[in-house]
Amino acid sequence: MNPSNHHQAATDASLGDRLFSLLQLILPTRFLSWCIYKLTRIESQGFKNAFIRVFMSRFNISLAEAEFELPESYRSFNEFFTRALKPGARPLSDGAEVLLSPVDGAVSQLGQIDGDRIFQAKGHHYTAAELLGGEDLARPFIGGEFATIYLAPNNYHRIHMPLAGTLREWVYVPGRLFSVNPATARAMPKVFARNERVTAIFDTELGPFAMVLVGAFFVGSIETVWAGMISPPHRRSPLARYKPVHPPSLERGMEMGRFNMGSTVILLAPPGALSWNPALGPATPLRMGQVLGTKLIDVGGARA
Repeated sequence: MNPSNHHQAATDASLGDRLFSLLQLILPTRFLSWCIYKLTRIESQGFKNAFIRVFMSRFNISLAEAEFELPESYRSFNEFFTRALKPGARPLSDGAEVLLSPVDGAVSQLGQIDGDRIFQAKGHHYTAAELLGGEDLARPFIGGEFATIYLAPNNYHRIHMPLAGTLREWVYVPGRLFSVNPATARAMPKVFARNERVTAIFDTELGPFAMVLVGAFFVGSIETVWAGMISPPHRRSPLARYKPVHPPSLERGMEMGRFNMGSTVILLAPPGALSWNPALGPATPLRMGQVLGTKLIDVGGARA
C-alpha cells in the first residue's frame, strides 16, 4: 500500500469538513481543552458518576473488559477514561517477528513514506521533520514506513509498546489543539504536524523507531511512563528535546503512555524494516496487541 501516489489529487473534504476546520481556527482550543482537563478531574461523586454514565451512553461503552466494571469505582472521569483492562483482555499476538498495534483504535493511513513526505489524507501531506521536530530526527525514516492510528472517545486510551525498545530521546513539540478526527484530517493541512505532541525515539531491533503521541481538541493531557504528565500546561515555548541519563527499556506490550480524550498515535520505521499487515487499510479497526506488521530484519540486521 502506498498512498503517496495520490499527492497531486484534490482533497476528499466535504463542505461540512471544511467548515468544521474553519471553526476550530477561531475557537480558543487551548482554553477549552484546559477547561475539559479540570472537569475530568472533579471527584464529586454525583458529578463524576453522572458524567461517566452520560459518556458511556453517548459512545456505547461497556466496562466488561475493564479492571473495575462500575462507574462508581472511579475517583474521577479521567480515572475512568484512562482505565486499565482486566489481565489478559488484550493478549499479544504470537511471534517475535510481529509488530503489535500499540493501541485500540482505527487505521487512519499506513504505507511507505514518500521521501520525507507522510500521507495524511487525499491532497494533504506533511514531512517527517515537521512531525518529529527536527531534520536529524527524521533522517533515519526517509523512505521508510508509517502508520497513523486514530483513537476515538470510546477506545481504551493507554498506549503500549509495539516492540521492545530503549528510549534514545524524546521531544515535546508545542502546538495547537485541533481535532484529529477523520473530518479534520481530510480538511486541515498538516494537522498532525501543527498540534501539540510528544515524539519518542526508541532504539530497537529494527533500528530507530518513532512513536508520536499527538494531542488534540479536548485532550487534557499527554503522559509517558518515564516523564509522567507532560501537558498541560499547553505551552507556547520552543520545542524541548530530552536525552535521558538513564534510558528506560520497555518490553513489547508494556504501557508507554496514555491520553485523556481521543487522539492519534503515529509510528515511523526505517526503510526495509517491516511490512504492514495486508489486511489493514483506512478505517480498519484495531485492538492493542494484534498484528500491525511483520519485521523484515532480525537483531543482526539480516533479512528474516
